[in-house]
Amino acid sequence: MNTDKRFENVINWFRTNQPVAETELSYKSPYQLIVAVVLSAQCTDKRVNIVTAELFKKYPSAQSLAEADIPDIFEMIKSVSYPNNKSKHLSGMAKMLVNEFNGEVPDNIDDLQKLPGVGRKTANVIVSVVFKKPAMAVDTHVFRVAERVGLAINSKTPLETEKQLVKGIPEQYLPVAHHWLILHGRYVCTARKPKCDKCGIKNYCKYYSINNKSHEQGNI
Repeated sequence: MNTDKRFENVINWFRTNQPVAETELSYKSPYQLIVAVVLSAQCTDKRVNIVTAELFKKYPSAQSLAEADIPDIFEMIKSVSYPNNKSKHLSGMAKMLVNEFNGEVPDNIDDLQKLPGVGRKTANVIVSVVFKKPAMAVDTHVFRVAERVGLAINSKTPLETEKQLVKGIPEQYLPVAHHWLILHGRYVCTARKPKCDKCGIKNYCKYYSINNKSHEQGNI
């Protein structure tokens, strides 16, 4: 199966079977989402949602977070991964939002990446989820699934994967496709042992095709 056909089949399956796919992070504003995404690096969404439930009560806006002391932020987020760095990033990000963007989260990749703690993946999440722009955020799940299934070929970096996915997925599906791949990687195409028996796209998957053939040959 060539790559174009694989993209078509995978997209059609998700469109039919999972038409609605959204972030599992809890948020009520662009500010809250960017904080949650920064906290989610190397951490589960479940843990982040527990932390932000209290964090947003105390710091409901960029202005309030900008005025917070870093040790106070640390105390509230210390159960997430890398709380030292993240507390500094959140403080710096909030200050920049207030001082350079009038407290508003910018709507473009370049400005977002100026914010402390915001890399390309986080910026893509924000413009995709909040501003509904055609962007593809590549986290560890997307990177793994795209390579396994065969949507990304010989990709060595998240940026290479992003470019291949953006090229292969029609623009109107990019925002939801990001969530399709994340959720598929989180619950089905897991890192250590993919659940191929429960996978709806296995018939279009390069990994399944190779391993299924090897299994069948082994039983001959």
